[in-house]
Amino acid sequence: MTEARNPMVESAARQLRARSEPDPGASDPALADHASESIVVFDLAGKIRYWNPASERLYGWPAIGAVGRNIADLHSDEAFHSKDWHSLLQEGRWQGVIRRRTSWGSHVTAAVRQIVRCDPEGHPRDVVEYGAIDSTGADQSLRDPDPHRLAAASWELDTSGARALLDAISQRTFDRLEQADWTDELLAHTRIVDVNERAAHLVGAYAGRARMIGKAIHTFWPPESRGVLAELIAEVAADRLGDMPRTRRLASDGILRDPIVTVWRCKAWERSDTVFVAVNGEADDDRSFWYLRASEQRYRNLIHHLPTALLQVDASRMALVYAGLKANGVRDLGAYIDTHPELLDFAEDAVRITEVNQRAVTLLGGAAPADVIRPISFLFAASPDTPQRLMAARFEGRRNFEEIMKVRTLNGDTLDVQLSATFPAPPEMLDVTLIALEDVTEKLRTERRLRQLEADFAHAARISTLGELATSIAHEVNQPLSAIVTNGETSLRWLIREIPNLAKVEQLTARIVASARRASEIIQRLRAMAVRDAPERTMLDLNEVVEEALLFVRHDLEARSIELSLKLGTELSPIIADRVQLQQVIVNLLVNSIHAISLGNRAIRKIDIATDDDGAGSIIFSIRDSGPGIVEDDLDRIFDSFFSTKSDGMGIGLAICKSIVTSHGGSIIASNHADGGALFEFSLPVALAGAA
Repeated sequence: MTEARNPMVESAARQLRARSEPDPGASDPALADHASESIVVFDLAGKIRYWNPASERLYGWPAIGAVGRNIADLHSDEAFHSKDWHSLLQEGRWQGVIRRRTSWGSHVTAAVRQIVRCDPEGHPRDVVEYGAIDSTGADQSLRDPDPHRLAAASWELDTSGARALLDAISQRTFDRLEQADWTDELLAHTRIVDVNERAAHLVGAYAGRARMIGKAIHTFWPPESRGVLAELIAEVAADRLGDMPRTRRLASDGILRDPIVTVWRCKAWERSDTVFVAVNGEADDDRSFWYLRASEQRYRNLIHHLPTALLQVDASRMALVYAGLKANGVRDLGAYIDTHPELLDFAEDAVRITEVNQRAVTLLGGAAPADVIRPISFLFAASPDTPQRLMAARFEGRRNFEEIMKVRTLNGDTLDVQLSATFPAPPEMLDVTLIALEDVTEKLRTERRLRQLEADFAHAARISTLGELATSIAHEVNQPLSAIVTNGETSLRWLIREIPNLAKVEQLTARIVASARRASEIIQRLRAMAVRDAPERTMLDLNEVVEEALLFVRHDLEARSIELSLKLGTELSPIIADRVQLQQVIVNLLVNSIHAISLGNRAIRKIDIATDDDGAGSIIFSIRDSGPGIVEDDLDRIFDSFFSTKSDGMGIGLAICKSIVTSHGGSIIASNHADGGALFEFSLPVALAGAA
């Protein structure tokens, strides 16, 4: 900028005396503070002398950090410093549009008018600038109708007490430092020189500006973002060549939405230990940080006595990482972690448990909350795959995540727990994750016992059914055995002839082998039905399972002259099921139908079986018999355990059928057909694409 005694300025001095506007705030500086228009005063060297609150809102720079800077530092172009500055000094005033950068790195286009003021002798003294957002320019996207949006909470800090620590930090890289080792120490030795009213209101509690000055910034700065502030102070302190601002987005703290913190060092050499801090963000209301903290304290008192184990987790550092990954085009966090596993290690240290209730302390085997307030990594020591799924859920913007996982407690026990995580979402945006832990160890143990009991009952039911089918089974086995005997005897007769007929013997031997294989298959089916093996679910065609089940009862159907009608759907979608269990259901329903038809002398002795695809994601199996049907009063109890309409029945067959179908994700119903007889139907879900 041009100095005050520039000849051009002297030549214009006489013209300026009559045109100078009144000194803003000359009689009462507070008047300019209340102006709605931006008012900036800077000397003829460009050094800012006054910066009113409206300027803070317009440009985002707090007065604490703006006063003393050169106005040229805030400009985005050089036009003002040449032609426009020349015009201002020659004419005594200038009006136009300027473009200035904000404290958070954006730009604002403002319409301004500038007037050169003179001293009583007529010499140019300084420049007064009046400005407002440019309502006609191209930067309409930068306009924000909320006056709180650009009003910065600002601090002037003295870091001289932490100079030795800052020098030590500057000699090491941040990623090799344990931040917890120096963050608190740095902020404890950084003193407040000045704060504006907004900062005093937000974080000063009842201290006010006067009582904040001289205190450590650590006393007033919110704990959740102390690490970010310390890092930025260390960065600008290490930059000995300039005052380039460092900007970082903070996690929302419940008072300001999407807050941005800017830190820069004073450019003057004699004040190199002075650091300025500005926090910009939109406020929803006039609450202070300490008001919110009081509300949180009431909240903590409430959850402290809840019977559910609750952990409050600070994942703010991960929110910044996720934002960066998304900005770089990452969409699948799971795939990204597969190629960058170091992100998991970083997350386990960066995400910390900050609050716990007493139930959580007890569950995790601690003696006091301090035992559990630590990095979250210990929580997943026994379930190392859970963090990746948890992080993916947060990255995808889901509201909740649930999973049963194992936890190794601090006293060495291993528990099964139901983990339920609730992530922050608009409008709160606190970036505080709540994790609830429920001990389900005994519940899972009971469920395993119940499943074992159900398996035992199912096995008993299969043995009972096989007992009822003993005659049919014996017939099935005797058929291939009889064929083997007959073909073997015939082969011997062909061999003892004077001229053995080897071709005939070869043919008969092939029949013996085929019959032996058939007998083996029958034995294998019987063994599969009889043994107590663990269920094994595979991709199945329901029609094949139906045809295999019919082999168990084929002889009974023939012996009792029961007609069987099969209408099996074509090209049925596959299902995921255990073959033996599904056979058990179908065989049990067939046996019940055979018994129903055998009651009395019925003219029509018929069983209709059908399969079909309902077109809605399920495969349907239905069986209808020509028996007497089900007594209406029994329809609601037909699937109850130990309920039977047979005098010698155990009452577990249909109950087991329902249990098996339900465990496969299906449903089963019983009814009476309109044309007579009982009708049973069950449906099973179609296998999803890619399921095995």
